[in-house]
Amino acid sequence: MDKTKIDWADMSWNPVTGCRHGCEYCYARRIAERFGGYDSGGGVSTFNPLPRAELTRPLTITRANGKTINSPYPFGFEPTLHRYRLGEPARKQRTRNIFVGSMTDLFGAWVPTAWIRDVIDACEEADQHNYMFLTKNPGRYIDLDRMALLPRESNFWYGTTVTAPEQDYFYSDHHKTFLSIEPLLCPMGDSATALKGVDWLIVGAMTGPGSEKHRPQRAWVEDIVAQCRERSVPVFMKGNLAPVWGEPLIQEFPPELKREARTNA
Repeated sequence: MDKTKIDWADMSWNPVTGCRHGCEYCYARRIAERFGGYDSGGGVSTFNPLPRAELTRPLTITRANGKTINSPYPFGFEPTLHRYRLGEPARKQRTRNIFVGSMTDLFGAWVPTAWIRDVIDACEEADQHNYMFLTKNPGRYIDLDRMALLPRESNFWYGTTVTAPEQDYFYSDHHKTFLSIEPLLCPMGDSATALKGVDWLIVGAMTGPGSEKHRPQRAWVEDIVAQCRERSVPVFMKGNLAPVWGEPLIQEFPPELKREARTNA
């Protein structure tokens, strides 16, 4: 569990890493490929010798400077459950806003339900924190709720990433939900930002290679803000929108995501 540069969370926690969406703008894949691998005895490898990528202890990797550390992504970007990380939230007593799965899509179609259940169980055992999830597969939330596996407590926040107006998102009368429009690649119109049942909205620009060619227009952001204001939905602009919006950015939090969870972490 690490402090994070993600400006709407205090910490990121990755009991599962890896993803199969194949998004061309994915920062997580770039990180995992850069820092992935483990000491296999014959050099650094990302080969997974296990029937399923589940680790009960960390594998190690030796860097070019000769220092040996726990490998954060031993199998590269292959979906992996790091079971030894499940107890990390319980060791943090002060309330934090925790982004669960910054290096994965925990609710991707390829993720075993047992992995999701184990992660949620760990969250429930450390209920002093707020947990924020993001997925591009919002139907998985619905499926899990039908199985009574999606907690409805107010410290569980279920987000959907949308990058185009026709994409579906998860909303609910029984859960805390939010949208993450990142990267903002086109005008969103009224479809994906109708905000029905949504408690929060995050918006950001593309980062990394090619981002200059995909910088959003200010008018697109203004339209999103106007819709949030009309529906009384807090809006949080990521720092990478500063070149488009200017300063100060609008960075609002829902009241349930307590300020002290952010400032005292």
